[in-house]
Amino acid sequence: MKQQISIIILIGIIALFGNWVGYGVSPLTALPGMFIIMAVTVVGLALTKVLPIKFPAVVWISLLALIITSPIFPGHATLADATGKLEFMALATPILAYAGLSFGKDIKEFKKLGWRIIVISLVVYTGTFLFAALFAEISFRMTGKFG
Repeated sequence: MKQQISIIILIGIIALFGNWVGYGVSPLTALPGMFIIMAVTVVGLALTKVLPIKFPAVVWISLLALIITSPIFPGHATLADATGKLEFMALATPILAYAGLSFGKDIKEFKKLGWRIIVISLVVYTGTFLFAALFAEISFRMTGKFG
C-alpha cells in the first residue's frame, strides 16, 4: 500500500504541474481538489483490501467519487468546486504515462491473456458505465431534477 500511495502522490504532483503549465491554474489553487482525488483513491484502494466483496479498485474509487459529488452528500458543491479546478487532461496524462510504463514491463504476460482481456475489458467498461448511469438516475430522481 505504501508503494501505491507514493505513486498516487507522484501522479498528483505531476498533474498539478501539468494543470499549472497547460491550463494556468496555480498548484496552490488546485491543491485542495488534488487532495480530495488522492484521498478518494486511497480510500477506494483500502476498501478493495478490507471488504469481503471483491471488486476491482476502480469500482470502489468510482463509487466513492459518485457518492461524494452527488447532491445527497453534504458539502458536495464544495468538493465539486475544488476538484473542478483540475483539468481532466492534466490528470489523465501522468496516469496514462504510468499505465504505459507498467504495460511495457508486463507485455509477455499480456500476450498470454489473448482475446480474454478484450472480453473482460468490455464487461468492466460496460458495468462501470451502466452503474454510473443508474446512480445518476437515482440521484436525479431523489433530488427532483429529472423526470
